[in-house]
Amino acid sequence: MPFSIFAYIAVLFCVALLSTRIMRIIRLPNVTGYLITGILIGPFIFGLLFNNFTYTDIKEGLIFQYIETISWISTVALGFIAFNIGTSFKASMIKTIGKRIVIITILEALGASIMVIIFLLIAHFVAPQYVSIEMVLTLAAIASATAPAATLMVIKQYNARGPLVNTLLPVVALDDAAALILFALLFQLSIALAGGGNINFYSVVVKPLIEISLSLVIGAAIGFLISWMSRFFKSRNNRLTWNIFSVFAALGFYYLFKNPIMGDFELSSLLMCMMIGAIYANFVNDGYRTLDVMDHFTSPIYMMFFIVSGASLDLSIFFNKDGLVVLFIALIYVFARVIGKWTGAFAGSTITRCEPQVKKYLGFALVPQAGVAIGLATTANVLFSAIPSMARAGSLIMAIILTSTLVYELVGPMVTKFALSKAGEIPKVEKAAVQNNK
Repeated sequence: MPFSIFAYIAVLFCVALLSTRIMRIIRLPNVTGYLITGILIGPFIFGLLFNNFTYTDIKEGLIFQYIETISWISTVALGFIAFNIGTSFKASMIKTIGKRIVIITILEALGASIMVIIFLLIAHFVAPQYVSIEMVLTLAAIASATAPAATLMVIKQYNARGPLVNTLLPVVALDDAAALILFALLFQLSIALAGGGNINFYSVVVKPLIEISLSLVIGAAIGFLISWMSRFFKSRNNRLTWNIFSVFAALGFYYLFKNPIMGDFELSSLLMCMMIGAIYANFVNDGYRTLDVMDHFTSPIYMMFFIVSGASLDLSIFFNKDGLVVLFIALIYVFARVIGKWTGAFAGSTITRCEPQVKKYLGFALVPQAGVAIGLATTANVLFSAIPSMARAGSLIMAIILTSTLVYELVGPMVTKFALSKAGEIPKVEKAAVQNNK
């Protein structure tokens, strides 16, 4: 087992690196190549070789077990991604565009949720046996989330910079908080409608606010700790170690507070790590030296994150009795969410008088969706499964989000690159380097 799993990881890295050569030829982001690698070498395609070419009991197969064993890498990678995004929250930038970011985030998050509600309500009235009101509200809440990983990787690959990037990164970061609040509100309403509980002020308002506040406070405390320790540890290697410590510490607190003894709070590891990065960037004057080293350290971690994400996409959902239903609802969800994101971002950018390229292209760059959305869908599935009448709805929601994630993660990076390119924020020198380098 140890030899075979390490050999499998080696194959994943090898195929992913080779895929970047193909992506370079067809001018697509490397992220797309990593995702395709995960899908092809994952349990639902390559794994069929070890499962008599059938999806029956495929989750008991060897390749699926390998992916499950290394799935923790995704959690760690998201922590580093959030830390990296947090470092973009410099005080000087916040003073300039802080109010703008809040307004845009609220409108683009609400825009996605409202559009999903409108389109899925139409589907509900057409086919109520497949699309329940509870499903509509839950999917609308999940629609507000955006995946920071793909966006950040595309920005880094093409060394993009400008007003669009300066607006995009903080908006993506704050999207996590917006998604948590909307999910708390709309999902609690769904549970009440399904007969699984009563709407109460604590669960709808107080608990989400406590979770967000605790996430920010703990993140700030860890951030100040490593900033203070940087006075005594001057070398880049030692400071890099402290930064790594901070991400793992945040993840530790995340799992600690999930314990019922600690109040069963669903803290946001992304918000914690984002706050750590923001504190570090603002209180360590030469912190950029460590962050440059950190970029090289995290690159293979990010690669493995996208490979595991691709391998974890459950393709078997297309071959069960609800396959066509899932596909149909997922297409409506994808279409409605994209329209909502673009409309909300355009409205927010217009109200706050952003630059023309931000108005036109910010909404396109908010298309990717993955980790947070899957986490919320998993929560919905678990809680709905406890209500007999909603068990099928829970599994359908999970399948719909996984299907839409497949679309978003494959198309999202390309759309983000398109937006950055059209906004003129991918330097011409960098375009040539991407095409000719390596």
